[in-house]
Amino acid sequence: MAVPPLLLFLLLLSSFSSCAAAASGAPVGEDYVRPPAAARRCGLHHRKALLSLFPWSKKKDSSSASDPQQVHISLAGEKHMRVTFVTDDNSVPSVVDYGTEAGTYTSTSQGESTSYSYLMYSSGKIHHVVIGPLNDNTVYYYRCGGHGPEFQFKTPPSQFPLSLAVVGDLGQTSWTTSTLNHIKQCAHDMLLLPGDLSYADYMQHLWDSFGTLVEPLASTRPWMVTEGNHEKERIPFFKSGFQSYNARWKMPYEESESTSNLYYSFEVAGVHAIMLGSYTDYDESSDQYAWLKADLAKVDRKRTPWLIVLLHAPWYNSNWAHQGEGDSMMAAMEPLLYAAHVDMVIAGHVHAYERAERVYKGGLDPCGAVHITIGDGGNREGLAHRYRNPKPAWSVFREASFGHGELKIVNATHAHWTWHRNDDEEPVRTDDVWITSLAGSGCIQDGSHEYRKILMCP
Repeated sequence: MAVPPLLLFLLLLSSFSSCAAAASGAPVGEDYVRPPAAARRCGLHHRKALLSLFPWSKKKDSSSASDPQQVHISLAGEKHMRVTFVTDDNSVPSVVDYGTEAGTYTSTSQGESTSYSYLMYSSGKIHHVVIGPLNDNTVYYYRCGGHGPEFQFKTPPSQFPLSLAVVGDLGQTSWTTSTLNHIKQCAHDMLLLPGDLSYADYMQHLWDSFGTLVEPLASTRPWMVTEGNHEKERIPFFKSGFQSYNARWKMPYEESESTSNLYYSFEVAGVHAIMLGSYTDYDESSDQYAWLKADLAKVDRKRTPWLIVLLHAPWYNSNWAHQGEGDSMMAAMEPLLYAAHVDMVIAGHVHAYERAERVYKGGLDPCGAVHITIGDGGNREGLAHRYRNPKPAWSVFREASFGHGELKIVNATHAHWTWHRNDDEEPVRTDDVWITSLAGSGCIQDGSHEYRKILMCP
Protein backbone atom coordinates (compact mmCIF):
# COMPACT_ATOMS: atom_id res chain seq x y z
CA MET A 1 0.00 0.00 0.00
CA ALA A 2 1.53 3.30 -1.08
CA VAL A 3 1.76 5.99 1.57
CA PRO A 4 0.54 9.40 0.36
CA PRO A 5 3.43 11.92 0.28
CA LEU A 6 1.64 14.34 2.59
CA LEU A 7 0.96 11.64 5.19
CA LEU A 8 4.54 10.42 4.97
CA PHE A 9 5.76 13.98 5.50
CA LEU A 10 3.50 14.41 8.53
CA LEU A 11 4.68 11.13 10.03
CA LEU A 12 8.31 12.10 9.59
CA LEU A 13 7.67 15.59 10.93
CA SER A 14 5.90 14.29 14.03
CA SER A 15 8.72 11.83 14.72
CA PHE A 16 11.31 14.57 14.31
CA SER A 17 9.37 16.88 16.59
CA SER A 18 9.16 14.19 19.28
CA CYS A 19 12.88 13.53 19.12
CA ALA A 20 13.63 17.22 19.20
CA ALA A 21 11.45 17.63 22.27
CA ALA A 22 13.39 14.90 24.04
CA ALA A 23 16.70 16.49 23.08
CA SER A 24 15.62 19.95 24.19
CA GLY A 25 15.21 18.99 27.83
CA ALA A 26 11.65 17.63 27.99
CA PRO A 27 11.23 15.36 31.03
CA VAL A 28 12.36 11.76 30.59
CA GLY A 29 12.77 8.77 32.87
CA GLU A 30 11.13 8.97 36.28
CA ASP A 31 10.34 12.66 35.71
CA TYR A 32 8.32 11.94 32.58
CA VAL A 33 4.59 12.60 32.92
CA ARG A 34 2.21 11.38 30.25
CA PRO A 35 0.30 14.23 28.55
CA PRO A 36 -3.26 14.72 29.84
CA ALA A 37 -6.16 13.42 27.82
CA ALA A 38 -6.76 16.81 26.16
CA ALA A 39 -3.19 16.91 24.87
CA ARG A 40 -3.31 13.28 23.76
CA ARG A 41 -6.28 14.10 21.51
CA CYS A 42 -3.91 16.17 19.38
CA GLY A 43 -2.32 12.93 18.19
CA LEU A 44 -5.62 11.18 17.47
CA HIS A 45 -5.57 11.75 13.72
CA HIS A 46 -1.94 10.59 13.58
CA ARG A 47 -2.92 7.40 15.41
CA LYS A 48 -5.87 6.77 13.12
CA ALA A 49 -3.63 7.28 10.10
CA LEU A 50 -1.21 4.67 11.41
CA LEU A 51 -4.03 2.25 12.17
CA SER A 52 -5.37 2.62 8.65
CA LEU A 53 -1.94 1.76 7.29
CA PHE A 54 -1.51 -1.23 9.58
CA PRO A 55 -4.95 -2.54 10.62
CA TRP A 56 -3.70 -4.92 13.30
CA SER A 57 -7.04 -5.11 15.09
CA LYS A 58 -8.94 -6.45 12.09
CA LYS A 59 -9.34 -10.20 11.92
CA LYS A 60 -8.34 -11.57 8.56
CA ASP A 61 -11.33 -12.70 6.52
CA SER A 62 -10.58 -16.19 5.25
CA SER A 63 -12.36 -17.07 2.03
CA SER A 64 -11.91 -20.73 2.87
CA ALA A 65 -11.32 -22.91 5.92
CA SER A 66 -8.21 -24.14 4.13
CA ASP A 67 -6.62 -20.70 3.95
CA PRO A 68 -3.56 -20.20 6.21
CA GLN A 69 -3.99 -18.05 9.31
CA GLN A 70 -1.69 -16.71 12.03
CA VAL A 71 1.44 -17.08 9.88
CA HIS A 72 4.75 -16.48 11.59
CA ILE A 73 8.36 -17.48 11.00
CA SER A 74 11.36 -18.28 13.19
CA LEU A 75 14.92 -19.43 12.69
CA ALA A 76 15.37 -23.21 12.53
CA GLY A 77 19.10 -23.78 12.44
CA GLU A 78 21.71 -22.46 10.04
CA LYS A 79 20.18 -21.10 6.82
CA HIS A 80 16.75 -22.55 7.59
CA MET A 81 13.44 -20.99 8.59
CA ARG A 82 10.41 -22.51 10.28
CA VAL A 83 7.06 -21.38 8.87
CA THR A 84 4.13 -21.83 11.25
CA PHE A 85 0.50 -21.44 10.21
CA VAL A 86 -2.96 -22.59 11.28
CA THR A 87 -5.84 -23.92 9.18
CA ASP A 88 -9.40 -24.76 10.14
CA ASP A 89 -9.44 -27.53 7.53
CA ASN A 90 -7.61 -30.61 8.82
CA SER A 91 -7.08 -31.93 5.29
CA VAL A 92 -4.67 -29.12 4.36
CA PRO A 93 -1.15 -30.52 3.91
CA SER A 94 1.78 -29.20 5.95
CA VAL A 95 3.69 -27.84 2.97
CA VAL A 96 5.28 -24.52 2.06
CA ASP A 97 6.16 -23.53 -1.51
CA TYR A 98 8.78 -20.80 -1.85
CA GLY A 99 11.13 -18.97 -4.20
CA THR A 100 12.91 -15.68 -4.75
CA GLU A 101 10.44 -14.30 -7.30
CA ALA A 102 6.83 -13.34 -6.62
CA GLY A 103 4.43 -16.03 -7.82
CA THR A 104 7.23 -18.41 -8.78
CA TYR A 105 7.92 -21.22 -6.30
CA THR A 106 10.99 -23.25 -7.14
CA SER A 107 11.13 -25.26 -3.90
CA THR A 108 8.68 -27.10 -1.67
CA SER A 109 9.15 -28.36 1.87
CA GLN A 110 6.94 -30.68 3.86
CA GLY A 111 6.64 -30.43 7.63
CA GLU A 112 4.59 -31.62 10.57
CA SER A 113 1.35 -30.64 12.26
CA THR A 114 -0.22 -30.75 15.68
CA SER A 115 -3.38 -29.66 17.45
CA TYR A 116 -4.63 -29.55 21.02
CA SER A 117 -7.75 -29.32 23.12
CA TYR A 118 -8.09 -27.14 26.19
CA LEU A 119 -11.30 -27.42 28.21
CA MET A 120 -14.07 -26.60 25.71
CA TYR A 121 -11.67 -25.28 23.07
CA SER A 122 -10.16 -27.19 20.14
CA SER A 123 -7.40 -25.60 18.12
CA GLY A 124 -7.12 -25.63 14.37
CA LYS A 125 -4.45 -27.66 12.63
CA ILE A 126 -1.11 -26.07 13.55
CA HIS A 127 1.52 -26.58 10.86
CA HIS A 128 5.30 -26.30 11.31
CA VAL A 129 7.36 -26.47 8.12
CA VAL A 130 11.13 -25.96 7.95
CA ILE A 131 12.35 -24.56 4.64
CA GLY A 132 15.87 -24.13 3.31
CA PRO A 133 18.76 -23.92 2.86
CA LEU A 134 18.18 -20.22 2.23
CA ASN A 135 20.44 -17.45 1.07
CA ASP A 136 21.33 -14.71 3.54
CA ASN A 137 19.82 -11.23 3.31
CA THR A 138 17.39 -12.34 0.61
CA VAL A 139 13.66 -11.81 0.05
CA TYR A 140 11.65 -15.00 -0.35
CA TYR A 141 8.04 -15.35 -1.47
CA TYR A 142 6.00 -18.22 -0.08
CA ARG A 143 2.57 -19.74 0.26
CA CYS A 144 1.31 -22.13 2.90
CA GLY A 145 -0.70 -25.33 2.48
CA GLY A 146 -0.39 -25.50 -1.29
CA HIS A 147 -2.62 -22.54 -2.06
CA GLY A 148 -3.92 -19.26 -0.69
CA PRO A 149 -2.31 -15.82 -0.39
CA GLU A 150 1.36 -15.15 -1.00
CA PHE A 151 3.58 -14.00 1.86
CA GLN A 152 7.14 -12.78 1.83
CA PHE A 153 10.02 -12.56 4.28
CA LYS A 154 13.62 -11.44 4.27
CA THR A 155 16.35 -13.62 5.72
CA PRO A 156 18.81 -12.02 8.16
CA PRO A 157 22.29 -11.02 7.00
CA SER A 158 25.28 -13.28 7.55
CA GLN A 159 27.45 -10.45 8.86
CA PHE A 160 27.17 -7.10 10.59
CA PRO A 161 25.37 -4.76 10.75
CA LEU A 162 22.41 -6.58 12.30
CA SER A 163 19.26 -4.82 13.54
CA LEU A 164 17.08 -6.40 16.22
CA ALA A 165 13.71 -5.14 17.45
CA VAL A 166 13.09 -6.03 21.10
CA VAL A 167 9.75 -6.00 22.91
CA GLY A 168 8.32 -7.78 25.95
CA ASP A 169 4.91 -8.40 27.53
CA LEU A 170 3.10 -7.56 24.33
CA GLY A 171 -0.54 -8.46 24.85
CA GLN A 172 -3.44 -7.26 22.69
CA THR A 173 -4.38 -3.68 23.57
CA SER A 174 -4.40 -0.34 21.80
CA TRP A 175 -0.92 0.20 23.23
CA THR A 176 0.12 -3.10 21.62
CA THR A 177 -1.14 -1.71 18.34
CA SER A 178 0.92 1.43 18.86
CA THR A 179 4.03 -0.59 19.68
CA LEU A 180 3.62 -2.81 16.61
CA ASN A 181 3.12 0.23 14.41
CA HIS A 182 6.33 1.77 15.72
CA ILE A 183 8.25 -1.47 15.16
CA LYS A 184 6.85 -1.60 11.62
CA GLN A 185 8.44 1.78 10.99
CA CYS A 186 11.92 0.73 12.12
CA ALA A 187 14.14 -1.34 9.85
CA HIS A 188 14.91 -4.62 11.59
CA ASP A 189 16.14 -8.08 10.64
CA MET A 190 14.53 -9.98 13.51
CA LEU A 191 12.34 -9.49 16.58
CA LEU A 192 13.19 -10.78 20.06
CA LEU A 193 10.45 -11.22 22.66
CA PRO A 194 11.39 -12.24 26.24
CA GLY A 195 8.04 -13.69 27.26
CA ASP A 196 4.34 -12.90 27.77
CA LEU A 197 2.99 -12.97 24.25
CA SER A 198 -0.80 -13.15 23.94
CA TYR A 199 -2.04 -12.76 27.54
CA ALA A 200 -4.59 -15.44 26.67
CA ASP A 201 -4.59 -16.67 30.28
CA TYR A 202 -6.67 -19.81 29.67
CA MET A 203 -8.98 -18.13 27.10
CA GLN A 204 -7.66 -19.99 24.08
CA HIS A 205 -9.38 -17.93 21.40
CA LEU A 206 -7.03 -15.11 22.42
CA TRP A 207 -4.13 -17.15 21.11
CA ASP A 208 -5.88 -17.09 17.73
CA SER A 209 -6.50 -13.35 17.82
CA PHE A 210 -2.88 -12.75 18.87
CA GLY A 211 -1.64 -14.80 15.92
CA THR A 212 -3.77 -12.69 13.62
CA LEU A 213 -2.63 -9.48 15.30
CA VAL A 214 1.08 -10.09 14.82
CA GLU A 215 0.94 -11.84 11.43
CA PRO A 216 1.69 -8.69 9.37
CA LEU A 217 5.07 -8.43 11.13
CA ALA A 218 5.75 -12.01 12.22
CA SER A 219 5.28 -13.40 8.70
CA THR A 220 7.94 -11.06 7.27
CA ARG A 221 10.76 -11.27 9.82
CA PRO A 222 11.69 -14.09 12.21
CA TRP A 223 10.26 -13.77 15.72
CA MET A 224 12.36 -15.46 18.39
CA VAL A 225 10.47 -15.76 21.67
CA THR A 226 10.71 -17.34 25.09
CA GLU A 227 7.99 -18.03 27.62
CA GLY A 228 6.67 -15.81 30.38
CA ASN A 229 4.35 -16.48 33.30
CA HIS A 230 1.28 -15.78 31.17
CA GLU A 231 2.18 -18.72 28.93
CA LYS A 232 1.87 -21.22 31.81
CA GLU A 233 -1.90 -21.86 31.68
CA ARG A 234 -1.47 -24.83 34.00
CA ILE A 235 -4.48 -26.43 35.66
CA PRO A 236 -3.33 -28.64 38.57
CA PHE A 237 -4.11 -32.33 38.12
CA PHE A 238 -5.69 -31.60 34.72
CA LYS A 239 -3.47 -29.62 32.35
CA SER A 240 0.31 -29.35 32.30
CA GLY A 241 1.79 -25.95 31.63
CA PHE A 242 2.72 -24.30 28.34
CA GLN A 243 0.57 -26.59 26.17
CA SER A 244 -0.72 -23.78 23.95
CA TYR A 245 2.61 -21.96 23.78
CA ASN A 246 4.56 -25.08 22.82
CA ALA A 247 2.03 -26.07 20.17
CA ARG A 248 1.90 -22.65 18.51
CA TRP A 249 5.38 -21.17 18.98
CA LYS A 250 7.89 -23.88 18.24
CA MET A 251 11.43 -22.56 18.56
CA PRO A 252 14.74 -24.20 17.47
CA TYR A 253 15.32 -26.10 20.70
CA GLU A 254 16.12 -29.39 18.97
CA GLU A 255 18.51 -27.63 16.61
CA SER A 256 20.37 -26.24 19.66
CA GLU A 257 20.45 -29.62 21.46
CA SER A 258 17.91 -28.60 24.10
CA THR A 259 15.29 -31.04 25.31
CA SER A 260 12.66 -28.36 25.89
CA ASN A 261 11.00 -25.64 23.83
CA LEU A 262 11.25 -23.44 26.94
CA TYR A 263 14.98 -22.81 26.47
CA TYR A 264 17.23 -22.86 23.41
CA SER A 265 19.85 -20.87 21.53
CA PHE A 266 20.49 -19.69 17.99
CA GLU A 267 23.09 -17.79 16.01
CA VAL A 268 22.58 -14.98 13.55
CA ALA A 269 25.34 -12.99 11.85
CA GLY A 270 27.94 -12.60 14.63
CA VAL A 271 25.55 -13.05 17.55
CA HIS A 272 24.99 -16.07 19.78
CA ALA A 273 21.62 -15.62 21.48
CA ILE A 274 20.39 -17.73 24.40
CA MET A 275 16.71 -17.84 25.36
CA LEU A 276 16.28 -19.07 28.93
CA GLY A 277 13.17 -20.29 30.74
CA SER A 278 12.26 -18.50 33.96
CA TYR A 279 9.40 -20.95 34.62
CA THR A 280 11.09 -24.31 34.28
CA ASP A 281 13.74 -25.80 36.57
CA TYR A 282 17.02 -23.87 36.55
CA ASP A 283 18.95 -25.01 39.64
CA GLU A 284 22.33 -26.71 39.35
CA SER A 285 20.75 -30.16 39.11
CA SER A 286 18.31 -29.18 36.33
CA ASP A 287 18.40 -30.06 32.66
CA GLN A 288 18.29 -26.38 31.77
CA TYR A 289 21.40 -25.63 33.86
CA ALA A 290 23.32 -28.52 32.28
CA TRP A 291 22.22 -27.44 28.80
CA LEU A 292 23.19 -23.80 29.43
CA LYS A 293 26.61 -24.81 30.69
CA ALA A 294 27.24 -26.95 27.60
CA ASP A 295 25.89 -24.31 25.23
CA LEU A 296 28.09 -21.56 26.69
CA ALA A 297 31.15 -23.82 26.51
CA LYS A 298 30.66 -24.17 22.74
CA VAL A 299 30.49 -20.43 22.04
CA ASP A 300 33.31 -19.20 19.80
CA ARG A 301 33.72 -15.45 20.40
CA LYS A 302 35.82 -15.10 17.26
CA ARG A 303 32.89 -16.32 15.19
CA THR A 304 30.15 -14.78 17.34
CA PRO A 305 31.72 -11.85 19.23
CA TRP A 306 28.34 -10.87 20.70
CA LEU A 307 26.69 -13.02 23.36
CA ILE A 308 23.22 -12.03 24.56
CA VAL A 309 20.67 -13.73 26.82
CA LEU A 310 16.91 -13.26 27.07
CA LEU A 311 14.65 -14.43 29.89
CA HIS A 312 11.40 -13.27 31.43
CA ALA A 313 11.82 -12.44 35.13
CA PRO A 314 14.54 -9.76 35.51
CA TRP A 315 17.54 -10.26 37.76
CA TYR A 316 18.21 -6.55 38.30
CA ASN A 317 15.02 -4.64 38.97
CA SER A 318 14.55 -1.46 41.01
CA ASN A 319 10.79 -1.35 40.41
CA TRP A 320 8.53 -2.42 43.27
CA ALA A 321 6.74 -4.78 40.87
CA HIS A 322 7.92 -8.41 40.93
CA GLN A 323 10.70 -7.69 43.39
CA GLY A 324 12.98 -10.66 43.97
CA GLU A 325 11.21 -13.02 41.58
CA GLY A 326 14.38 -13.57 39.55
CA ASP A 327 16.73 -13.89 42.52
CA SER A 328 16.90 -17.68 42.75
CA MET A 329 17.52 -18.07 39.02
CA MET A 330 20.18 -15.38 39.19
CA ALA A 331 21.90 -17.12 42.10
CA ALA A 332 22.11 -20.33 40.07
CA MET A 333 22.95 -19.03 36.62
CA GLU A 334 24.62 -15.62 36.90
CA PRO A 335 28.07 -17.18 37.60
CA LEU A 336 27.77 -19.12 34.33
CA LEU A 337 26.89 -15.99 32.34
CA TYR A 338 29.69 -14.04 33.99
CA ALA A 339 32.25 -16.76 33.28
CA ALA A 340 31.17 -16.79 29.62
CA HIS A 341 31.33 -12.94 29.45
CA VAL A 342 27.74 -12.40 28.33
CA ASP A 343 27.30 -8.90 26.93
CA MET A 344 23.60 -8.28 27.58
CA VAL A 345 20.71 -9.82 29.52
CA ILE A 346 17.26 -8.69 28.37
CA ALA A 347 14.15 -9.41 30.45
CA GLY A 348 10.45 -8.56 30.58
CA HIS A 349 7.83 -9.21 33.30
CA VAL A 350 8.02 -5.76 34.95
CA HIS A 351 5.75 -3.44 32.98
CA ALA A 352 8.24 -0.61 32.66
CA TYR A 353 11.65 0.07 31.15
CA GLU A 354 14.98 0.00 32.95
CA ARG A 355 18.61 -0.16 31.86
CA ALA A 356 21.47 -1.09 34.16
CA GLU A 357 25.20 -0.64 33.88
CA ARG A 358 27.43 -3.71 33.59
CA VAL A 359 26.81 -5.50 36.85
CA TYR A 360 27.57 -8.75 38.68
CA LYS A 361 26.53 -10.02 42.12
CA GLY A 362 24.65 -6.80 42.78
CA GLY A 363 27.55 -4.45 42.15
CA LEU A 364 29.06 -2.55 39.27
CA ASP A 365 31.50 -4.71 37.32
CA PRO A 366 33.09 -3.82 33.97
CA CYS A 367 33.10 -7.50 33.02
CA GLY A 368 29.45 -8.08 33.91
CA ALA A 369 26.45 -7.94 31.59
CA VAL A 370 24.33 -4.92 30.71
CA HIS A 371 20.85 -5.72 32.04
CA ILE A 372 17.72 -4.34 30.38
CA THR A 373 14.09 -4.77 31.43
CA ILE A 374 11.61 -4.12 28.65
CA GLY A 375 8.25 -5.54 29.75
CA ASP A 376 6.44 -2.51 28.35
CA GLY A 377 5.04 -3.73 25.03
CA GLY A 378 1.40 -2.86 25.74
CA ASN A 379 -0.07 -5.50 28.05
CA ARG A 380 -3.57 -5.17 29.52
CA GLU A 381 -2.37 -5.03 33.13
CA GLY A 382 -0.98 -1.52 32.76
CA LEU A 383 2.31 0.05 33.78
CA ALA A 384 4.37 -0.43 36.94
CA HIS A 385 4.91 3.16 38.10
CA ARG A 386 6.52 2.70 41.52
CA TYR A 387 10.30 2.54 41.77
CA ARG A 388 12.43 1.89 44.82
CA ASN A 389 14.49 4.77 46.19
CA PRO A 390 17.25 5.57 46.47
CA LYS A 391 18.00 4.32 42.98
CA PRO A 392 20.66 1.56 42.98
CA ALA A 393 24.10 2.54 41.69
CA TRP A 394 23.73 0.13 38.78
CA SER A 395 20.44 1.61 37.51
CA VAL A 396 21.11 4.13 34.74
CA PHE A 397 17.66 4.83 33.31
CA ARG A 398 14.14 3.83 34.34
CA GLU A 399 10.71 4.91 33.17
CA ALA A 400 7.19 3.47 33.30
CA SER A 401 5.99 3.94 29.72
CA PHE A 402 4.99 1.64 26.91
CA GLY A 403 7.55 1.21 24.14
CA HIS A 404 10.10 -1.04 22.45
CA GLY A 405 13.84 -1.32 22.02
CA GLU A 406 16.14 -1.49 19.03
CA LEU A 407 19.58 -3.07 19.09
CA LYS A 408 21.75 -2.33 16.08
CA ILE A 409 24.94 -4.34 16.23
CA VAL A 410 27.26 -2.35 14.01
CA ASN A 411 30.36 -4.54 14.09
CA ALA A 412 32.25 -7.01 16.27
CA THR A 413 32.93 -4.42 18.96
CA HIS A 414 30.12 -1.85 19.01
CA ALA A 415 26.33 -1.90 19.24
CA HIS A 416 23.81 0.93 19.50
CA TRP A 417 20.84 0.43 21.86
CA THR A 418 17.84 2.76 21.78
CA TRP A 419 14.54 2.64 23.65
CA HIS A 420 11.48 4.17 21.98
CA ARG A 421 8.64 5.38 24.17
CA ASN A 422 5.22 5.15 22.54
CA ASP A 423 4.48 8.59 24.00
CA ASP A 424 0.82 8.53 23.07
CA GLU A 425 1.44 7.18 19.58
CA GLU A 426 4.62 9.20 18.98
CA PRO A 427 7.96 7.34 18.57
CA VAL A 428 10.64 8.88 20.77
CA ARG A 429 14.22 7.73 21.31
CA THR A 430 14.17 8.29 25.02
CA ASP A 431 17.19 6.20 25.99
CA ASP A 432 20.24 5.94 23.77
CA VAL A 433 23.58 4.25 24.51
CA TRP A 434 26.53 2.64 22.75
CA ILE A 435 27.64 -0.74 24.11
CA THR A 436 31.04 -2.34 23.63
CA SER A 437 31.34 -6.12 23.35
CA LEU A 438 33.32 -7.90 26.06
CA ALA A 439 34.92 -9.98 23.31
CA GLY A 440 37.17 -7.03 22.53
CA SER A 441 37.96 -6.21 26.16
CA GLY A 442 40.49 -7.61 28.59
CA CYS A 443 37.76 -9.45 30.50
CA ILE A 444 38.02 -12.64 28.47
CA GLN A 445 41.78 -12.88 28.87
CA ASP A 446 41.67 -11.94 32.55
CA GLY A 447 38.88 -14.40 33.27
CA SER A 448 40.06 -17.30 31.11
CA HIS A 449 40.94 -19.46 34.13
CA GLU A 450 37.52 -18.93 35.74
CA TYR A 451 35.89 -19.60 32.38
CA ARG A 452 37.55 -23.01 32.09
CA LYS A 453 36.90 -23.84 35.74
CA ILE A 454 33.16 -23.09 35.73
CA LEU A 455 32.15 -24.07 32.21
CA MET A 456 34.46 -26.93 31.35
CA CYS A 457 34.32 -28.94 34.57
CA PRO A 458 31.52 -31.51 35.05
